[in-house]
Amino acid sequence: MSMEWREEPIMLPAFLRPAPDSMALQFRRCGGNPRLHALNLLWSLWVFVTPLVSTVHASFWWSVAIGYPLFVLLFALVHVRPQREVNIYVAGMAMLAILSLPYNPSAWSYTVFACVYVPYEGSLRATGMRIAMIVSVTLLEAWWVGMPWFAMVLMVAVCVSAASGSLAGRLNMQKNAAQRLSQDEVRRLAATAERERIGRDLHDLLGHTLSLITLKLELSRKLFDRDHEAARRELAEAEGIARNALAEVRAAVTGIRATDLAAELASAHLMLETRGVVMRYEPPGRALPADVETVLALVVREAVTNIARHAHATRTDVEMSVERSVLNLCIRDDGRGGLDAFGNGLAGMRERVEGLGGTLRVDSPRDRGTTLHVTVPLPARNAAPRADTPVEAMPTQLTGTPQGGWS
Repeated sequence: MSMEWREEPIMLPAFLRPAPDSMALQFRRCGGNPRLHALNLLWSLWVFVTPLVSTVHASFWWSVAIGYPLFVLLFALVHVRPQREVNIYVAGMAMLAILSLPYNPSAWSYTVFACVYVPYEGSLRATGMRIAMIVSVTLLEAWWVGMPWFAMVLMVAVCVSAASGSLAGRLNMQKNAAQRLSQDEVRRLAATAERERIGRDLHDLLGHTLSLITLKLELSRKLFDRDHEAARRELAEAEGIARNALAEVRAAVTGIRATDLAAELASAHLMLETRGVVMRYEPPGRALPADVETVLALVVREAVTNIARHAHATRTDVEMSVERSVLNLCIRDDGRGGLDAFGNGLAGMRERVEGLGGTLRVDSPRDRGTTLHVTVPLPARNAAPRADTPVEAMPTQLTGTPQGGWS
């Protein structure tokens, strides 16, 4: 018997468990790792630098022994507590810096963290004023305790640059989150529209057909005792109608398969449009095998994500064509090029494509854009079943595919 080892979750006090709108869970939703982000805490070790450059007194060690554990707690609370409480913990960091600065000149590191985590609440002006107020109060106290002018200049420069970088990162994270919501909405609307289309198609296909079959069968039952030949004709017509309905249902089910790729293309168009990139694309002109469509949708998603994040492009073209049972997909942008052909994202795409017996090639000369070529072999189409095909020779799975057809 094999034993599966599972990591036991760390039991934290209730006040240290991440709230639904906490910064830690926001990083996780954006694909980040909150534990790696916690490595920023290493920058706080600057508070221990003073003994390396000057003589310190016992008050320095007391300020570190009391202040640093309190700072670590505030750092944790900023990441796990609800957003409405973050201002309190930021104010605590700033106050800790003010109280510690007379005893530890390096305590202005706490001010840097306070500036970094000032919440953005929809107004750049209000956020900037809070950062300016924190820096100004710390600068005033630094002047009062006699800090050298070059140290004060360094403090202001580090606080402003760190705060600006953090604010830009959070604005970008919010923008990406809004884009993901928009893409999810596009997929949801596409799925809803597709369900409605399927409902209409099935109603149109089966409603009239089943009524007609019922009428034919009822007529044949009434004719059975009086006219065997007429009853036989009605049964044959009902059988033919049923076979035609079966072929039409198969065609409708096959048409459903292209919806995932179409939804992914629509979502990609929305993503690039919000980045100011013009995207021209055309949905596939024919139904594709389910496995091929899934891989192509993932390739489109990965390629468009790379374009949005790294290419600095203004235009993207997505072209699909089928020649001699081979599907050709070409995704081209006019960005800066220089793409690593062996990066993790491309490696994953290449593995999926090669798993279908296809190939993936990347042309990405620097400053000349990037072109992604994908070729995938397609199985031969099956002819639609004829109305006089014996029932025994027809596949039994209506939701599946004809034997030898799409897989």
